[in-house]
Amino acid sequence: MKELTFTNEMTPEYAHIFTAEANNFVATLAEEFAPRVKALLDARKEKQAEIDAGKLPDFLPETKKIREGDWTILSIPNDLQDRRVEITGPVDRKMIINALNANVKVFMADFEDSLAPTWEKVAQGQINMRDAVNGSITLDDPITGKHYELNENPAVLICRARGLHLPEKHIRLYDQDIPGGLIDFAYYFFHNYKALLAKGSGPYFYIPKLQSHKEARWWADVMDKAEDLMGLERGTIKATVLIETLPAVFEMDEILYEFRDHIVALNCGRWDYIFSYIKTLKSFSDRVLPDRQVVTMDKPFLSAYSRLLIKTCHKRGALAMGGMAAFIPSKDAETNKAVLKKVVGDKTLEAKNGHDGTWVAHPGLADTAMEVFNQYIGKGNVNQLNISRSDDAEIKAADLLEACEGDRTEEGMRANICIAVQYIEAWIQGNGCVPIYGLMEDAATAEISRSSIWQWIHHGKELNNGKKVTVELFRELMVEEMETIKTEVGEERFKKGRFDEAATIMDRFTTSKELVDFLTVPAYDYL
Repeated sequence: MKELTFTNEMTPEYAHIFTAEANNFVATLAEEFAPRVKALLDARKEKQAEIDAGKLPDFLPETKKIREGDWTILSIPNDLQDRRVEITGPVDRKMIINALNANVKVFMADFEDSLAPTWEKVAQGQINMRDAVNGSITLDDPITGKHYELNENPAVLICRARGLHLPEKHIRLYDQDIPGGLIDFAYYFFHNYKALLAKGSGPYFYIPKLQSHKEARWWADVMDKAEDLMGLERGTIKATVLIETLPAVFEMDEILYEFRDHIVALNCGRWDYIFSYIKTLKSFSDRVLPDRQVVTMDKPFLSAYSRLLIKTCHKRGALAMGGMAAFIPSKDAETNKAVLKKVVGDKTLEAKNGHDGTWVAHPGLADTAMEVFNQYIGKGNVNQLNISRSDDAEIKAADLLEACEGDRTEEGMRANICIAVQYIEAWIQGNGCVPIYGLMEDAATAEISRSSIWQWIHHGKELNNGKKVTVELFRELMVEEMETIKTEVGEERFKKGRFDEAATIMDRFTTSKELVDFLTVPAYDYL
């Protein structure tokens, strides 16, 4: 039997997840597939080096036959046909119950961007997911005394695993790294596939951060192997792939093709996509983004991305999911009215374009999003697969790479600093999903904040008040905004927190000569 090594305490509760049988299954997958990840990550670096040298991303000539071929994906299960509103959040016990009970079709339980992967969070997350699948998940809040349990018709559960770039440092095989996503996938699948299939659902996953169809092939091979080990029919495991990197948008047909036995949908992971646009095109001074707040889905490069995803998915029989509304409802009536107006506008644009569903970050937005999509999907229908967008003008590489107009402001730069520092502080404290200034921030939105400033510094851009963005200006504003944060959170919270560490990390990421790929990789050492 292959031996996994656990570097943290194995409590009696955790031992119910990390059983000998489950560990052997995970080790079998890790032994075969973990070594292949390095080559995939190296290929990312090689591609990025080409782009940095001046070669802009484009559709692949060698896969033209796939793009022009007449093929479709295998199938979409009945309980994934209607996904008009999905809610996302971490695998926290209370979150899982509230999300499954919300007025939504699907809950994406997240081991990725909204979870800081401490040993406790990863292990407890698997326990919570098992209890959710079994219908036994409950919670008694020790502070409020409130009891939480599942309603009769909870939403469909989908598990989002971590990306290939993140190893799981608490579990190793032969002293080698295992991708965190493989850990998330394998334990969830092993413990829950029987119960899920028994109730007419199945082991469903969201796959993040893909950059190429070869990475899709890796995941498809993992799923094939998992099915074979358990004697399941091919295509029992179903996946939705997030198109949230700029390289991936040029390979959507190919990703669907490689994944065709398992895939049911692609999703517009808009926040990570904006971050990826910055990161991928970091060497191009004519493609520097403005303030984060003005980079909205009606901007030409984002509109092209959304429309191409819909067209590509529907041509292949797959659903096209819209992006995240990260707003949090406000207790102030006027403020909340403005929030809901923004949500309606955003979701109307998606539904009108032909998306089959969308994401919200808070149960309080579910009704609003549902109302919009009900209107466009219409009675008697469950999605918008009938919208082909076949009459659209061809979307070319230049459309997806178009520069984005808008101001770069000192206010925007200060907001970026405040958001990034507060998010990093929360993350290294073990919280991956944090409400900041009326938005639910996760790793994706924090990435935009810190990479934007890096980009402005790197290219010596000016703010609209004439100030040149330099390391010195950044540090000057950082000192001032740390005082702002201290005032906002209170002296006591500031002293007890890890804000100084967060500021150090932020400074390191923002002033470095090279743009750090993912803040969560070096920040992992602080957990």
